[in-house]
Amino acid sequence: MASPRKTGRTPRENKRQRPGQVERLNVVQDIIGFRQQIRELARPNLFQVEINFPAKVEEIFQVNSADVPESQNNSTSSAEGVRLSTFLVKAANLPASTVGVVEVPFRGRTLKIAGDRTFEPWTVTVMNDENFLLRRKLEEWSRIIQSMPMNYQTATSIAEYQSSALVRQFDRQGAHSAAYEFVGIWPSNISAIDLAWDSNDTPEEYTVEFQVQYWTYATDTNTGNAESTD
Repeated sequence: MASPRKTGRTPRENKRQRPGQVERLNVVQDIIGFRQQIRELARPNLFQVEINFPAKVEEIFQVNSADVPESQNNSTSSAEGVRLSTFLVKAANLPASTVGVVEVPFRGRTLKIAGDRTFEPWTVTVMNDENFLLRRKLEEWSRIIQSMPMNYQTATSIAEYQSSALVRQFDRQGAHSAAYEFVGIWPSNISAIDLAWDSNDTPEEYTVEFQVQYWTYATDTNTGNAESTD
């Protein structure tokens, strides 16, 4: 009787693997198993942005509004400016993380080592309120950095025109799940607002590009404008 043919494979190699199965890892294949693993997914529309304005901007708004009757006063306090931004900023992004690469040649090969970290500009899309409250504050922020008619800066130091902002992510129950803080930001570009007679049934919008020194994880668990369950 002929002996069994030797394949040269181990018993493990002879064992048939199911599609998607990794050695020593039994991958779930059914849809309910998948549901149990992921539990829930974050939603890109459950967020809010909080823009903090420099103290210098707040001081200028307080001086400009001192002689204006209260009924005509459209200036906003620091807290009001932050509150407006949470409702009027309709689009933003959670930050990317980028570390540069240093390539070192060696005998026909390249060793890749970590370089320096860089931070990309942060852009938000804003809906314009009828009184231009938020846009006026952003324009004033830009003006203290660089005057309109001349090469002049109202701020006497870099720290006076830089501030911070928060982006918060919420879960489906309205609870705070993550937050990122952008540190040392200042507006480098406030876009135009397009006007047209045939622009019906749409609010005015514009974008603001902020330069960022760095971002970090925020530990503030304030739920902001989420509805209280008390």
